[in-house]
Amino acid sequence: MPGSASNNCLGPWPKDVGIITMELYFPSQYVDQAELEEFDGVTAGKYTVGLGQARMGFCSDREDINSLCLTVVQRLMERNSLSYDCIGRLEVGTETIIDKSKSVKTVLMQLFEDSGNTDVEGIDTTNACYGGTAALFNAVNWVESSSWDGRYALVVAGDIAVYATGSARPTGGAGAVAMLIGPNAALTFERGLRGTHMQHAYDFYKPDMVSEYPVVDGKLSVECYLSALDRCYSVYRNKIHAQWQREGSDKHFSLDDFDFLVFHSPYCKLVQKSVARLMLNDFLKHPSPDTEAGPFAGFDAFRDVKPEETYFDRDVEKAFMKASAQLFETKTKASLLLSSQNGNMYTPSVYGCLASLIAQHTASQLAGQRVGLFSYGSGFAATLYSLRVTQDHTPGSALDKLVSSLSDLRVRLDSRRKMSPAAFSEIMKLREETHHLASYIPRSSVEDLFPGTWYLTRVDDKHRREYARRALDDELPAEPELVRTASASEHIPSPVKKMPRMPTAVAGPGATSSN
Repeated sequence: MPGSASNNCLGPWPKDVGIITMELYFPSQYVDQAELEEFDGVTAGKYTVGLGQARMGFCSDREDINSLCLTVVQRLMERNSLSYDCIGRLEVGTETIIDKSKSVKTVLMQLFEDSGNTDVEGIDTTNACYGGTAALFNAVNWVESSSWDGRYALVVAGDIAVYATGSARPTGGAGAVAMLIGPNAALTFERGLRGTHMQHAYDFYKPDMVSEYPVVDGKLSVECYLSALDRCYSVYRNKIHAQWQREGSDKHFSLDDFDFLVFHSPYCKLVQKSVARLMLNDFLKHPSPDTEAGPFAGFDAFRDVKPEETYFDRDVEKAFMKASAQLFETKTKASLLLSSQNGNMYTPSVYGCLASLIAQHTASQLAGQRVGLFSYGSGFAATLYSLRVTQDHTPGSALDKLVSSLSDLRVRLDSRRKMSPAAFSEIMKLREETHHLASYIPRSSVEDLFPGTWYLTRVDDKHRREYARRALDDELPAEPELVRTASASEHIPSPVKKMPRMPTAVAGPGATSSN
């Protein structure tokens, strides 16, 4: 396994700490956004062009946040032939809350039971779409700290994004991402290069404890997202300038210094606008921009604009989107594959975009590149940071294995089942009426799930949830053993011992809100 921790725990600081491998999970069914436009009676192109969304994945009443995370964790462990006793920290980032006390992480610990490993730090981290990033930072900090014991950290980001009927509904989605963190990684964190901005705002929030639906102020949410991007980019640039100055360089940082740019994607069009926004920042901060030729040609009229007054300025937006079109094509567009085809996954969104970027490039194309990532969660919290891709792209290297593990992403997306907008609407209604109930038996078919997917079997009269796993081989009977959110005194059958290991390649997959 690349990134082995055992050889790196003797020195004062682990080397090249970051993401070693990733696993994705998204639902086996989707609704077509063009068909949804017609069903909703809106103008053609409102969702597909205006939002930039093509398809939206969604969960039936068979799936909840626990089942999503159970699936993605077990798939990562199986596909990489990892033993559960090699994990020393497990942290979950999610805003999909089905219990106000018990963490998703504790449910996942049932996967560890057969290994006997209970010495696993970490719990759930919650702040809208930012929770996955906070969990990732905590994991990296743990590996780089005096608390590290030489084992890997495992980060899980997962959510089910659903909205009430109306303009926000097409910005939903669902999924989970698991990331193995340790030294000698394929994607390493650039030390000291994080620009963070935190502020109080009611742009998107979930005050109703019995509803999955958020309260959304769409216009404010977009303003918060773009203002956070401005602030984070400014802080990041100041920090990298300080590093360069200590190294004796007076170089001016710009978007050219990012080889790729990845963003939290509530909808794809906002990401395209974000690239334009960063170009606007470069222009306004440049001491003497060339407005006669080059990317800033013809921008004299914008030299004195104030960023805080341009969030909804159509002239500024149009000019800089046009000027940044090539940057978007080369640095960002590839990252939107999963977002455009599956929708907003909330906490996993930015990491689904990172996986999409990796899946559509070769190891040699990625080697040595700097990837900028912007993570945003409403309320709000945001960070812009960078990863450096390892230079080693030889066959069998950490990077080669990471790229190979994600190379089937498009095939997995294409293997999903299309549902009609009417069926989608019925399932959303079913979730709305039943997701918080006790003594509930899910009604949707298990056969519609991808092989290897964990699913909800029932909720008992005390709201305790029970799960089973669909077999990896379609010819095998459904997994009879249940995983329960039960007391420690109850015996919980191991979900690992009797399941065949997942092969390297698997047939299945693993609004205006900017949450």
